[in-house]
Amino acid sequence: GKLDDEAKEQFIKGAKAAYETIITSFAKGDKNALKPLLNEEVYKSFSDQIDLRKNESLKSELTFVGVKSAKIKNFEKKDNIYIFTVNFISEIITCKKDKNNKIVEGNPDIIKTANDVWKFSKNMWSTNPNWYLIETQV
Repeated sequence: GKLDDEAKEQFIKGAKAAYETIITSFAKGDKNALKPLLNEEVYKSFSDQIDLRKNESLKSELTFVGVKSAKIKNFEKKDNIYIFTVNFISEIITCKKDKNNKIVEGNPDIIKTANDVWKFSKNMWSTNPNWYLIETQV
C-alpha cells in the first residue's frame, strides 16, 4: 500500500507526540499515562521495569530535549490495521538516583542522543485516535 505524504506527515506528528509522552511517563513511573498508548505486552514490560525501580528505591530523572529526526523505516497494512516502524533520534538528559539522591546511572549535565526503533499500530476503523506502541527494538 502506498501512503501519501500528507498521511505520513500526520502520522509522524502523532508518533513524535506519543514517543515523548511514553518516554517521559515511563521515567516518571506514570502507568496511567502509559496504559492507553501501549499494547499489553509492551505495557507489561514497562510496568515491570517501573516496579523494579520502585523496589530498588531508584528514581529516574529525565528531561526530554526533543526529537532530532523521526523516519518511517517500514509501513505495513493488514486489512484495516496500519503498522509503522519508526526510527527516532532524540535528545534527552537522563539519570537515575538512589534513595539518598546519589547518581547511580547517567549524567544530569549531559545531553544524550537516543536512537530508538519503535513499531506503532492503529486500527483505521477505530474512533480511537491513539497509535499503539507494539514493539520496541533497542
